[in-house]
Amino acid sequence: MWSGFSIFAKAGQMSNVEANKQLREKGRLMSASEIDRTLVRLAHQIVEKNEGSQNLGLIGIKRRGFPLAERIAKMISTIEKTPVETGVLDISFYRDDLSTKDKRPVVTNGAIGFDIEGRDVILMDDVLYTGRTIRAALDALFDHGRPRSVQLLVLIDRGHRELPIEAQFVGRHVPTSSREVIEVKLREIDGEEQVLLMELPE
Repeated sequence: MWSGFSIFAKAGQMSNVEANKQLREKGRLMSASEIDRTLVRLAHQIVEKNEGSQNLGLIGIKRRGFPLAERIAKMISTIEKTPVETGVLDISFYRDDLSTKDKRPVVTNGAIGFDIEGRDVILMDDVLYTGRTIRAALDALFDHGRPRSVQLLVLIDRGHRELPIEAQFVGRHVPTSSREVIEVKLREIDGEEQVLLMELPE
């Protein structure tokens, strides 16, 4: 998932491919093994905070939030010796799929995958940025039912919030500038596993 400054504002009306090619890699924030260790830690934190897993339901925001939800659900199932249900919310953006400040998130109607009524829902995404995506996801959740609680988990919190939204479970806090971009790559989608810090050109 890309999460950064508006490429259209910076580079004009270019295609996503052209804009992406201009990004410069500044460094690797997390390796595959670091991601795995972080998810294990987050799984244990979820179990501790919720005193078990009997009422949990994990929902990932498409695209990269869903693989995270599935992985953590398996980890919690191993810890607690009981299955944990998972679901997906499909959120897209007008014009393109870059999570940038000038894009408005749109929820695609569809079944989550399980009944959320009265459940303790863990909503998951790869990067937390302005908070707009999470706001849209929360609205969609409550269209499907009334969970007992909703807790937010993100792999990376990069700051720059525009809405009063905070995550209860955070893999890593990464302070960023408006020109920097967080790129999360997961093996289920990208065929590789790492988190990169990228930068837009001057």
